[in-house]
Amino acid sequence: MFLYVSYSGGAGLHSMSPVADVRMEAAAVGSGWLGTRFLVFPQPPFIPGYERPEPVWIATPPDRIGPGPADRRIYVIDPLVPKEPYGFPFLPPCRSACYPPPEPGPDGHYDHLPPDSRGFLSAHAFACVHRVLDICENYWGSEIPWFFEPDYDRLEVVPRIPWNNAQSGFGYLELGEDDSRDEPIPYALNFDAIAHETGHLVLLGVLGTPRGAPSQEFLAYHEAVADFLSLLGLLHFDTAVDRILRRTRGNLYIVNELDRFAELGDEKQIRVLSHSLKAGDVGAEVHDFSKPFAGALFDSLLEIFQLLLLERGLSDLDTREIEEVRVDLTQADIDREILVSRDSYELRHFAVKSALVEARDLVGETLARSWRMLGPDGLSFAEAADAVVATAEAGRARRFAARIHQNFAWRLIV
Repeated sequence: MFLYVSYSGGAGLHSMSPVADVRMEAAAVGSGWLGTRFLVFPQPPFIPGYERPEPVWIATPPDRIGPGPADRRIYVIDPLVPKEPYGFPFLPPCRSACYPPPEPGPDGHYDHLPPDSRGFLSAHAFACVHRVLDICENYWGSEIPWFFEPDYDRLEVVPRIPWNNAQSGFGYLELGEDDSRDEPIPYALNFDAIAHETGHLVLLGVLGTPRGAPSQEFLAYHEAVADFLSLLGLLHFDTAVDRILRRTRGNLYIVNELDRFAELGDEKQIRVLSHSLKAGDVGAEVHDFSKPFAGALFDSLLEIFQLLLLERGLSDLDTREIEEVRVDLTQADIDREILVSRDSYELRHFAVKSALVEARDLVGETLARSWRMLGPDGLSFAEAADAVVATAEAGRARRFAARIHQNFAWRLIV
């Protein structure tokens, strides 16, 4: 069983904006062959700039999704009487009476549900799990099985239980409430929490489960990858990518190297991964122990993004010539990169965004396909890092493989 540690910053629910304009925008894109439309908050709606949900598509077409929502991989239930968290031997299915499930709109989609309705929680949780699963399967290259098959053929998602945590386990993913703010907010509205737990289920599906007690590095690798998959999921939202890039004027590499993300951003996924911790700097607790590996993945994402900008004439900064930003760059160099005017940046925003999307997919594909070289028994960070580098050398990210290796070496992982 893997537990999601609650946000220290807490949450609260602001009033929601009407969704009619969002639905009209989404409806213009197309219909059933694209999948099914839902509305998803990229970040909890109490965070400024993320008050409105964004339309997303999941791969399952409308005619294959039933009330719940439910399809052949996932079903959502909302118990009428609050249930206790699952834990052996108390496992799915939940046999309690349930609230009526949300129904699709007349077009078969679920983007008509008001965000302040109970049914929206079920639809939002379903969409978040499916979104992460779709992304991972695209990077992996085929369908990812559930690790609990054949005992259960579908994942049970419970969007609200009276508990201040979220967890995934054998056949289930269930979501409590973050009660660290004055007004509790359901984790069912927290994409990061759901993506993190779905990440654990994905890894168990591709790696399998250890024969004996899991090792510390296996558990820590799970935490590192689940955190990074949550970031990759966030970077599939236009709202998030646009806000992050415009706020930093596209200087993600420099901002990260100067440890300034904490002051410039509200996205928890980035704050968790932006640090300079090396293998010798962390303790044995699995979340702490996971940080250098996750940080190396984040470094690689940002460095590939920066090198793509260089290749496309969008930046003069070559990271291959830099060991330490504070040492190798003068303050004038740093200021020239960071102090870009808003108007100047806007003229190249979409070109910069294209580079970030490509970097996201190169690293995501490399990480996912490295799983084919790993197993659950005796897994080490060094082995996992070597698998990432070897996969990069054999794939679309081959021209960046040396830099990926250097990022793991700087973190003292290889």
